[in-house]
Amino acid sequence: MEINGKKLAHGIIQGGMGVGVSLSELAGNVAKQGCMGVISSVNIGFKEPDFLQNPFEANIRALKEHIRKAKEIAGGNGLIGVNIMVAVSHYEETVKAAISAGADAIISGAGLPLNLAELVKGSNTLYAPIVSSAKAAMLLCRTFAKKAQSIPDFIVIEGHKAGGHLGFSADDLKEDTCQENLDILKEVLEVIKPFEEQFKKKIKVFLGGGIFTGKDIAEAIKNGADGVQIGTRFIATEECDASTAFKEILVDAKEEDIKIIKSPVGMPARAVFTPMLQSLEEGKSFFAKRCNGCLKACPKGDKIPYCISRALIAAVEGNKEEGLFFCGENAFRINKITTVKDLIDELVDEYKLCMNAV
Repeated sequence: MEINGKKLAHGIIQGGMGVGVSLSELAGNVAKQGCMGVISSVNIGFKEPDFLQNPFEANIRALKEHIRKAKEIAGGNGLIGVNIMVAVSHYEETVKAAISAGADAIISGAGLPLNLAELVKGSNTLYAPIVSSAKAAMLLCRTFAKKAQSIPDFIVIEGHKAGGHLGFSADDLKEDTCQENLDILKEVLEVIKPFEEQFKKKIKVFLGGGIFTGKDIAEAIKNGADGVQIGTRFIATEECDASTAFKEILVDAKEEDIKIIKSPVGMPARAVFTPMLQSLEEGKSFFAKRCNGCLKACPKGDKIPYCISRALIAAVEGNKEEGLFFCGENAFRINKITTVKDLIDELVDEYKLCMNAV
């Protein structure tokens, strides 16, 4: 597969997972297998010695270093992308830093990345918005075309079974009335057609949210997707940058342990129901000793029940009592920790079997 001249052996994007879950080790090894490895930029510098004093500088420094390391691990195979949430502070500066460090692609969600096309213009970096509806895809393509005379190189659709923050209303998630992945895919493919014709360019579409097996990949491809995005399954790999404790929590999780929660920034999200979430239900609060202003929309201080940055860092470090463990709906189906190579081989082999059976 080619995306605007950049090659992938397999149409698999590893979802960007933060804080610290998908850094250079995971992304580099995914790319090494011919897929797109993705580094999450959010609070990527949390291990830097000056993170609390100079979070912006620490994050930019760490981002550039992780891109360098990931490319080194990949050895010229696959692609290295960076997931940058629109909701983060210093969004534009982070995009520019990723481009300058040689990121192959910028993938952006958690809000509408209306200025992403302008930020990457003139660079060799691919760009892709994350959407959960055809309406969002149309708005973004229209905006990019008008402001930057450009359309996305690819689009990532994140369905309601994804992990972390979700682009659906809490009511729809609770009542199970969210639009299904394949329906969104069909509508997105329709709304982007006029833009593809106008610019004489194919926008690749990757389907994510609940993709777990090679059979799921085959179903997505049969319905018009160019590839898929998979996040949660890559957490349970030896190369994942998260702690072993984080991986074991997913392996041990039962279906009933995976819940929809309300993030401090007001968005619904999906996570494993661990002691921290239990404590919140009982009225306990978790605040950061010092706020680093990571999210623009966060009300901060005692206006929130917990600091999401602190909770996500605690999770990646394996703190089961205070960690927030984001995951997709199918996390309970994970039963072992494997390697990136074995996981990708399994997915690709099963996909080929399903496609050959048609």
